[in-house]
Amino acid sequence: MAFRLLTYNIRVGGVGRLEPLARIINACHADLVLLQEATRPALVHQLAVLTGMADWRAFPRQSLGYMSREPVSHASWHQPRLSHHAYVEVMPAGLPLRVFGVHLSAVHAAWTERRRVYELRALLREIADRREGLHVLAGDFNTLAPGARLDVGRLPLRLRPFVWLSGGRIKWRTIQTVLDAGYADAFRVKHPDDAGLTVPAGNPQVRLDYAFVPATYTDRIVACDVVRHPDAAAASDHYPVVLDLAT
Repeated sequence: MAFRLLTYNIRVGGVGRLEPLARIINACHADLVLLQEATRPALVHQLAVLTGMADWRAFPRQSLGYMSREPVSHASWHQPRLSHHAYVEVMPAGLPLRVFGVHLSAVHAAWTERRRVYELRALLREIADRREGLHVLAGDFNTLAPGARLDVGRLPLRLRPFVWLSGGRIKWRTIQTVLDAGYADAFRVKHPDDAGLTVPAGNPQVRLDYAFVPATYTDRIVACDVVRHPDAAAASDHYPVVLDLAT
């Protein structure tokens, strides 16, 4: 059975941008949409109506939310100690699949990268008893993959001082921590030579949005793509990422 997951940072709750967001989500025909910065439940509700989603949930000041084509069998939020955001666990009805939505701490600096590693390890510890079988970690990881290059000169001016205060160099370890835990980067499996840049939409410079599956399930990855929709720059500062799985 085919299952399509979309992960999308809709930026500050999607305020004033519901129509382009809905056009992009509708174009993707996803079964489940993981949302980051979904801090305005009323707007998520409106977005669910515009996209024909039967089930949705979001909370004020809570980054992670979701929308689902069909009612889900389980959804819960968990915030590991000292993590900036809770993660969301969603189980689609009738499928042997768990989806964990992630939004790690922002800002490109050495100390925030250490925080992201901490948050990621805390998440992996919390879900240790639920990592058997097919599952997905997806969302805005706010970090670069091993080997990726950050061009500081192309960052927004407000973010450049954080890199400079780190000595101009950041050791990117978060994504390697995911890989070392036995996961495969679904986009990289399907696109070994595509940078897959997701931020900022319209003129992307870095890849911050990812979907991971256990390395033992890479044969279930049908496709994984960055959604470069014409409305993307008007909808958010992130491109969404879509993952197709054979369940």
